[in-house]
Amino acid sequence: MTLWKFYCMEDTYPGMWPRWFLNQCVGVGWYSGWGYSIDGDSDSQNWSRARNALKEIEVGDHIVVSLRNHRVGRIGEVTGKAIGDSEWDPLVPRSASTPDGEMGRRIFVRWDLTCGPDSRDLVVELPPQARFTSGEVRPTISKIHSISLSDLRNVMSDPRNWVELWAHFDYERSLSGYIAAYPHRLEDGLLQHPSEKVRERVFGDASRLDVILIDRNGVSVIVECKQGTPTIDNIHQLRHYMAKLQQETGSTARGVLVHGGARKLAPEIAIEAAKMPGLELVRYNVDIEFSLCA
Repeated sequence: MTLWKFYCMEDTYPGMWPRWFLNQCVGVGWYSGWGYSIDGDSDSQNWSRARNALKEIEVGDHIVVSLRNHRVGRIGEVTGKAIGDSEWDPLVPRSASTPDGEMGRRIFVRWDLTCGPDSRDLVVELPPQARFTSGEVRPTISKIHSISLSDLRNVMSDPRNWVELWAHFDYERSLSGYIAAYPHRLEDGLLQHPSEKVRERVFGDASRLDVILIDRNGVSVIVECKQGTPTIDNIHQLRHYMAKLQQETGSTARGVLVHGGARKLAPEIAIEAAKMPGLELVRYNVDIEFSLCA
């Protein structure tokens, strides 16, 4: 039994991962009509590598769906294959721009619904110690040797590693606007700052913070919003704003970094945030409900 990784081109073909999930399969392109035959000679090194992997995959093997930024979708057990030139069945529908469709060579799987998020809107962000190697990440299809299937299941079953699938959706401006309008939702007692522009204060060096508030003790609170997992550079950026505010106004400030990454952060991020002056890391979650009007 082998653990394989299939890269899902969600950025190129939006909705591809949900389509894989619904069709209980993964897929790749390289249509034979473009010169990519499943047999015979090939001038493409990438296709040669991919087709060798497609041929090697066996029923009973496991596949993990890989997404950008060290994220994965689900694990599936292989139940069959339709990879032949005559079996082309595109997951990207035929259209004027793609007359042959795309992603038409399929590997059928049975998804493990007991491992990972229980919502189609969530995926798993692998923590640093569980991430695939660069040699495993680069190809469209690759064998995974860096982590065992059981360890990968454990990582994927930890809710602290679950993040939004649509991480590219730009929440930052909307989030900072929401916090500026409803600061008490971030922390009870927070108010708009009485003597500062609430949003996007510009310092003398042209740097620009997201939101400045004041807490129940009269202390200024600088809020920086990031839609993804926070980085050490993000922490340094927020500390820079805190230092500039003190330099230009004489006011010390708390720093709050609001992010949309995983609940469980890398140790180096927590360690850096704890250094003086300490910062608070807060995770946000967006939930939108639609209803028909009478």
